[in-house]
Amino acid sequence: MDETPYHLHQPAVPGEEQYRSLALVNTRFTLSHGPVDLLEDADAARLWLVRRELLPDRTALAGRQHGRLLALRESARALFAARAAAGAPPPTALDALNAALAAAPPTPHLLWDTPAGGPRRADRPDHGNPVGAALSLLAEDTADLLTGPEAEQLAECAAQGCDRWFLRSHAARRWCCTKCGNRVRAARAYAARKTR
Repeated sequence: MDETPYHLHQPAVPGEEQYRSLALVNTRFTLSHGPVDLLEDADAARLWLVRRELLPDRTALAGRQHGRLLALRESARALFAARAAAGAPPPTALDALNAALAAAPPTPHLLWDTPAGGPRRADRPDHGNPVGAALSLLAEDTADLLTGPEAEQLAECAAQGCDRWFLRSHAARRWCCTKCGNRVRAARAYAARKTR
């Protein structure tokens, strides 16, 4: 029998496979029994980073590094909200993202793919600071999403009580998953029956 807590079975929302920054902001959500934080402590945060192949398995995550990850999550959430509202983000959110971008700046490398690929240039994060590299990659992913063509599709779930972010597949989509859409439709049907 699977003993994994129910909240870890949350389905991925559209865009999380493509952008790890969406998965990061969605580590804090609400269920019927209350708020859930998948990064609630340093061990949980380390496991989340390892599962997303952002951190080597045996790397420890200190309390201060955990705090920097949480700050990055909240800044990404604020930046997503500002982008969706076509407004300016709080300066602290921008500062936190830029600090994470600078935590382990990538170094250019020349790679040589054999036999037919030949040389190519690639930027690699500083692996001497694995947690800084993970934060830098997440911050870069956030910046890529906010400045890329998918930024227009970025939306917060419109279901009451759900605060997850996703990429809309079409303009009419308002919910992050079928479960949220069904919940909203059921609430509307209940309210309509009650008023009759």
